Amino acid sequence: MDGFRLMELPDCSDQLQPYVLSLRQRALQASELSRVRTFSDGFLLKFLRARDFDVELSLKLLLNYQRWRRESPDISGCLSPFSVLGLLSRSYHGVLPQRDHTGSRVLFYRIGQWNPKDWSAFQVFRVSLMTSEIISLEPQTQMRGLKVIFDLQGWSLGHAVQINPSLARKVASVLSDSFPLKVRGIHLVNEPMFFRPVFAMIRPFLPDKIKQRIHMHGTDYHDGLGDFFSPTILPPEYGGEGPGIEDVCQDWTNQLLQRETLLQQIATHPTADISITADGSLISGEANNVQLSDG
Repeated sequence: MDGFRLMELPDCSDQLQPYVLSLRQRALQASELSRVRTFSDGFLLKFLRARDFDVELSLKLLLNYQRWRRESPDISGCLSPFSVLGLLSRSYHGVLPQRDHTGSRVLFYRIGQWNPKDWSAFQVFRVSLMTSEIISLEPQTQMRGLKVIFDLQGWSLGHAVQINPSLARKVASVLSDSFPLKVRGIHLVNEPMFFRPVFAMIRPFLPDKIKQRIHMHGTDYHDGLGDFFSPTILPPEYGGEGPGIEDVCQDWTNQLLQRETLLQQIATHPTADISITADGSLISGEANNVQLSDG
């Protein structure tokens, strides 16, 4: 069965088991994961769906994800939403309550709400990682991916100096080959001319597939966004008919705060293999007390 048909199947489908078992076997044979005893089915399915059930590519993504976490403790080591509550309270980031017409999650970031004197780029990136970890647990998001709107109104030199080549490489890595989510589109609005040098720093690290999904809409963006998103889901501030930005941001902040325990467990778990039962309780994989080698 091809990857597209497999993508439509629920987690409990018997047809997915051969792929799950194969990826588990391959992962447990990897030198970097030599101390891990097992992975849960749900955790492995995130990586399989992100690579259309190609086991070899899914294994590479899983290993890249584990490597990225080890090499980026300044970002992944603390996922407490309370640690960045001041930034979240400024309506910097939100996730639209409705998916787009393809079923993708739609996220937005308002750069002007980030004061670089108060919050480092690493802390800002941490907000994105929290949301990514949460939505990556959703089977529909695993299947349909996500789209992002970056509102760059208010972009300043203070923001630009925070983005160094090392951080640019980490951002690009998450977008391309180190996180189990499909990025279906990146939309920039209100981008100033002096944002282009920063974008030029990130662009070389991106694969062609991601580059082709980047759309720059400028300041006259309402019609442009309307070509990609239904007005019924967009906030009025972006030419839509959905809930306003302030309400969307507050709602998503509340959802992150409610998941404080889950996020902290993901951050401290050696492989981030955390599962959620139907009643909302947490189940972690058997690898809870292992440490990953640098392999």
